[in-house]
Amino acid sequence: MSETIDAINLGELEERARVVLHRMAYDYYASGANDEVTLRENRAAYERITLLPRMLVDVSTRDLRTTVLGEPVSMPILIAPTALPGLAHPEGDLATTKAAGAARTLMTLSTISTSSIEEAMAVATGPVWFQLYVFKDRDVTASLVRRAEEAGCKAIVLTVDVPVPGQRERDTRNRLTLPDNLSIKNLLMAGRQNLPENIAGSALAAYVASLFDPALSWKDLQWLRGLTKLPVLVKGILRTDDALRAIDHGASAIIVSNHGGRQLDTTPPTISVLPEIVDAVAAAVEVYLDGGIRRGTDVVKALAYGARAVLVGRPVLWGLAVAGEPGVRSVLELLRKELDVAMALSGCPRLAAITRDLVRPTPMA
Repeated sequence: MSETIDAINLGELEERARVVLHRMAYDYYASGANDEVTLRENRAAYERITLLPRMLVDVSTRDLRTTVLGEPVSMPILIAPTALPGLAHPEGDLATTKAAGAARTLMTLSTISTSSIEEAMAVATGPVWFQLYVFKDRDVTASLVRRAEEAGCKAIVLTVDVPVPGQRERDTRNRLTLPDNLSIKNLLMAGRQNLPENIAGSALAAYVASLFDPALSWKDLQWLRGLTKLPVLVKGILRTDDALRAIDHGASAIIVSNHGGRQLDTTPPTISVLPEIVDAVAAAVEVYLDGGIRRGTDVVKALAYGARAVLVGRPVLWGLAVAGEPGVRSVLELLRKELDVAMALSGCPRLAAITRDLVRPTPMA
C-alpha cells in the first residue's frame, strides 16, 4: 500500500472517519431510520451468538477462497453497494472498485453512485455487480440494466426494500444534499436531474420519493429477468415466504438485508433471520447477508448459519474517508486477517468446515 491507516479494528477506523468527514456526510453514512433500533440490533445480535470451537484440528494452513455465483473470490467478504461515496472521498466508487480488485474480491456498484457504471468498470480488475432500483419510468431502469451488461458487470442486484425512503432523521436535520462538484452520474446520463435544491429536509429522500416506484411488485422481477441474461439477485429479503417467492419469480440468489437499518425501523437484525431463510431455500440458490459485520467472528457466524458470503458497507466508507483506495484495502485486509484467525481458533481450516454446530445463540437477559 502507498498509505496505511493507524487503526487495528473497524471501530477505531470509524472514529477516525468521524473526525475527517463533514457532519452531514458522517451522519448520512452512519445513521439509521427513526430511533435506529434496527441499526443497533444489526450489530448487537452478533454479540448474542457464541462460538463453540473444535480442538485438536490441524489448522496449519487455512483456505478462505470461495465462489459467488460462480465467480472466484479470495474470501467470503464482498463490498456492499453504498450511495454517494463521493461525500467520503473524491475518487468514491473508483477507489473502492480498485481496492476490491486488489483484494481479489467483489464490488457492488450502487445506482446512486457519484461515478458512472462505465467509469467504475474502466478501473475494475475483479468482478462487479450492479445494484439496481426500479424507477417509475421503466425506460430509465432498462437503460441502466443495458449499460451494466454492456460494461461487463456480472450480475444485477435488485433492491426491493425502498418503495419509499425510510425516515432518517439525521438527514432531515442536516438537510442532506450534494455539494456542487458531485452528482448522481448514472441518473444524469439517463436524463434525470441532480438532487433538488432548497428542500426543507433531506434532498436525497425527496429525490428518491420522486423517482422510485412504490408500485414495484413480483411481476417486475419477472420483467427484469426478461431484460437481461445476467443473474439477478434480490436484496432486502427478511421473510422465508418472500425468499421462496423470489426464487419462483426467477431470482438467482437472495441477499438477506434490512438496508443497514435505514428503511423500516424495528425490523429484525439480519443474522437472526438468516438461518430460517437458508433452511427454507434449501440450497436452491445462494444466500448472502449484509448488516452489522464488523469482525471476522461475525463472518464465521454468518457462514455457519448458511450464508455463502457477507457484504460490508459502512466500514468501506470509513476506510474510503480516511485514506481513499488504501483505506478500503486496509478494511478488507483487517477483516481477512480476523476471519483467518477466527477460522484457525475455531478449528476450521477451510470454509466448508464452518458449519452450524459452531454457533449457539445465547438467551437474552
